[in-house]
Amino acid sequence: LETYHSNMARRWVLSLHNKDLFPVVTIIIMEAFINKMRRLKGIRKMILIEEAWKAIASANMADYIKYLYKTVRKYFGEAIVVTQEVDDIIQSPIVKESIINNSDCKILLDQRKYMTKFDGIQAMLGLSEKEKSQILSINQNNDPNRLYKEVWIGLGGMQSAVYATEVSMEEYLTYTTEETEKVEVMNRAAQLGGDIETAIRQLAIEKRNNKKK
Repeated sequence: LETYHSNMARRWVLSLHNKDLFPVVTIIIMEAFINKMRRLKGIRKMILIEEAWKAIASANMADYIKYLYKTVRKYFGEAIVVTQEVDDIIQSPIVKESIINNSDCKILLDQRKYMTKFDGIQAMLGLSEKEKSQILSINQNNDPNRLYKEVWIGLGGMQSAVYATEVSMEEYLTYTTEETEKVEVMNRAAQLGGDIETAIRQLAIEKRNNKKK
């Protein structure tokens, strides 16, 4: 099964550059999920569409996505869509009709770089003034002595709040995207003969000890 899914993913990537194959392969992959969704009784299912706007932002796909969102809930499943580009949300009526209107849970990260566009985002997502204020407060007053980021979660317009997401130092160093921190990890690993796991453990201990001083 893993080989099958790996092959399907590979075909999808290859089809990105073929305008005829791309929609066909996309539908095949999504149909495979729906078939599995119906077969696996009592098991939680999830489909996550990440940075795939080229696949879904077309009139032909709008009804399919809408069907997916309405159907997946009946089979103990959920559909999730992720994007880093705010313009994808603002400029696509298909995204609004097919996804936003059918999504009870919305999660937003730091939106400060979209301050000048946020009125459009607020209108598209149907956010209240209270929710807007919550979102624009993200990461404004973080504790400089802790490594965490804030995230806004809204549930169906009924409940919303800003939460801190914090992980262990080991996990932080494993997944950090900061160039200086990645270089620090790799340099320590090089000193240990390429042992990245030990390098991360050592650095995590050192950083925790330095905070206590």
